[in-house]
Amino acid sequence: MSNTRKQSVLNIVIIGYGAIGQYAFTKLRKMTGAHVSSALCREGREEQARAALGDGCTVYTNVGALPDDIDLAIDCAGHGALAQHGPELLNRGIDVFTVSTGAMADNALAGTLEDAARRNGAQLTLLSGAVGGIDALSAARTGGLKQVTYTGRKPPSGWQGSAAEGVIDLSALTSATTHFTGSARDAALKYPKNANVAATIALAGLGLDETRVELIADPEISGNIHEIEAFGEFGKFKLQIKGNPLPDNPRSSALAAMSIVRAVERKLDPVVV
Repeated sequence: MSNTRKQSVLNIVIIGYGAIGQYAFTKLRKMTGAHVSSALCREGREEQARAALGDGCTVYTNVGALPDDIDLAIDCAGHGALAQHGPELLNRGIDVFTVSTGAMADNALAGTLEDAARRNGAQLTLLSGAVGGIDALSAARTGGLKQVTYTGRKPPSGWQGSAAEGVIDLSALTSATTHFTGSARDAALKYPKNANVAATIALAGLGLDETRVELIADPEISGNIHEIEAFGEFGKFKLQIKGNPLPDNPRSSALAAMSIVRAVERKLDPVVV
């Protein structure tokens, strides 16, 4: 595969066609230097994918059928999609961007992805997604990061369909209630659709087993609130982000979708921050 820095156009396959995938597709197709030529979806969902993404994007159900000129894959479809397609994409030398960072809590999958990338000169990039401060955590890790705590707070509806339903009655809450405390690894494994932020923070900082996580259902809020507290040799910081969802899906973070677009800009720009 040729060096993308020398190419005039970055040829992209997008994985998934939900709210985040549609947002990224819409933005990227307007970006100079980027061309979303293909999409990957589950077998039997081809028509839905075509309807969601519109003309100009060829839909496939397996990596082997993709054309040879793909430079970058963007995973917007969750842990299962990264596990299914990530290793094969990396084995083909195709770089992968993902917001499904919680999938890295599975040691076997993480090892498979890393090995595939290393052997084939490709790179798996774990995007910042719905949270900020990742640059500060990564920098602090190099010089004595001592403690990191993440608190994730969502309205009860944001925890529907998750392990929280087995801990508390989401429909009867009248005040903020904690339904999980533990490591980032446990959070990512128990809440695969809700704890990608916890995994991102952990992987940028102290790791999945040393990062402490608290997950809260709060009936008094309307959006998702992410809080990071960290201290070490660098000093200390506390960051809070109140994120808005995408209009088409109240469970999808707008900032997570935006982080995909920004990552592609960084890959294309000659000067990056």
